[in-house]
Amino acid sequence: MLESLIGFSIRHRLLVLLAVFALAALGIYNFQRLPIDAVPDITNVQVQINTEAAGYSPLEVEQRVSFPLELELSGLPKLEYYRSLSRYGLSQITVVFEDGTDLYFARQLVGERLAQARGRLPAELAPVLAPIATGLGEIFLYTVEAEPNAKQADGRPFTPVDLRELHDWVVKPQLRQVPGVVEVNAIGGYEKQYHVLPDPGKLLQYNLTLDEIRAALEQNNSNQGAGYIERAGEQYLVRSPGQLNSADEIRKIVVETRD
Repeated sequence: MLESLIGFSIRHRLLVLLAVFALAALGIYNFQRLPIDAVPDITNVQVQINTEAAGYSPLEVEQRVSFPLELELSGLPKLEYYRSLSRYGLSQITVVFEDGTDLYFARQLVGERLAQARGRLPAELAPVLAPIATGLGEIFLYTVEAEPNAKQADGRPFTPVDLRELHDWVVKPQLRQVPGVVEVNAIGGYEKQYHVLPDPGKLLQYNLTLDEIRAALEQNNSNQGAGYIERAGEQYLVRSPGQLNSADEIRKIVVETRD
C-alpha cells in the first residue's frame, strides 16, 4: 500500500502539491480564528449574589444577609458548594455548581431562591445577581471627551455633566448591544441630579417636617391619565402631565396651604 501511495504521488505531482498548498492555506485560515488564549479560562460554573447593606457592620451583614441567603440556597439542584464574604456594607455569596451545568439554568435557580428569600431580609436591602463574567475577563477603559471649541446646539460648551449624560444615554446603551460586553460602568464625570435642601429654621417656623416635603415632591412628580374623548370618529387622549422637568418647577411645589 505504501508503494502504491508513493507511486500515485510521483505520477500526480501537481495534484499532490495543490492539495498540500490547499491544506496549508486552510490551516492558516483556521489558526487565525481558533479561540485559544495564553491563559485558558478554567473558571467553574458559578453565580455571585451581591447585596449592598449601607451602615451594616460585618457581623450584622453575616447575621441578617449572608446567613439567611445561604439557608435559602441550600439544596439547589447540581449545587457543589457555596462560600460567602461579609464585609462592612457588603455581602457577597458565590454559588458553585457542578461542571457541565448550564450557566443560565443555574442563574434561574438562584434567582428563584432570591425571590423567596426577600421576606427574610431587611426591607431596604435588595440582593442582585452579578453579571456573567469571570476573573479572566478583559476590562476596557475609555473616556468621553469633547473636541476643542465644541459647542452644544444652544451654544454652550460641553461640561462634565453634559459628557456624563451623553455617556449614560447614548454611548452606554450602544455598547451594551456589542456581543461579548457584559456590563458598562461609568466612573467620573458629574451625574445630573436635583437636590432639595430644606432650611431647618424655615421648617420649624412653619411647623413642617421632612416627611411632608418628601410627600409633596412625590405627589407633584407624576402624570395622571383621564381616559379619552371620542369625537368625529377619533379618540383624543386626556391626561394631566405632572412630572418635574427643571429646578424652577421644583421650587413652585406647594407643600401645604393654610388659611
